[in-house]
Amino acid sequence: MILQCFAALQCSIVPHHPTVRLVHPKIISPTPSSSTITRRGGLSAALISTTLTLLLTLTPPSKSAIAEFSELPNSGGVKALELRLGDGEVPADGDQVAVHYYGRLAAKQGWRFDSTYDHKDENGEPIPFVFVIGSGKVISGIGTAVKSMKVGGVRRVVIPPSQGYQNTSQEPVPPNFFDRQRLFTTIFNPTRLANGEGSTLGTLVFDIELVSLRHK
Repeated sequence: MILQCFAALQCSIVPHHPTVRLVHPKIISPTPSSSTITRRGGLSAALISTTLTLLLTLTPPSKSAIAEFSELPNSGGVKALELRLGDGEVPADGDQVAVHYYGRLAAKQGWRFDSTYDHKDENGEPIPFVFVIGSGKVISGIGTAVKSMKVGGVRRVVIPPSQGYQNTSQEPVPPNFFDRQRLFTTIFNPTRLANGEGSTLGTLVFDIELVSLRHK
């Protein structure tokens, strides 16, 4: 049920769903000038809007899901679409949860910067990401999204910059150094931030599955 998106917006749905392929038109820009720099913020905002629209409409929810994209209460602007409704418990502060996720950065045409399915144990099984609800270990948007899920559910969330990465110590982060560097140099790019692009650079899209929880 979880969507995989790559930089070229070639997407596949896991499992047993037909592949959806999209060809995103290339934008060819001339040598940078004062006019292109002035328009840069507008182009970036338009690209983010287009990317998010594609990401949010590629996968039809399962029949048991609520096909509605809405803002989570008291979330600071986090929006969620239920891809599969869970039937287990709902976590509370202090509970330890295990989740699988695909994390994408909207600023780079849906670049998938990390996935728990790429993190394997010695038997080749994917390792879920584990954290404690309310611990402050993860970015606010993920904590908020998971806290209102039921075990077994799958949710797609769009996280605005204010609820995303505020510094490089927050989790989850890609284990690969070069992916981490690319992620944070994009989000915290000083030149682009000074150019007024802060509202678009850090927008994140996560597909999250709540695998289990343990009361502590």
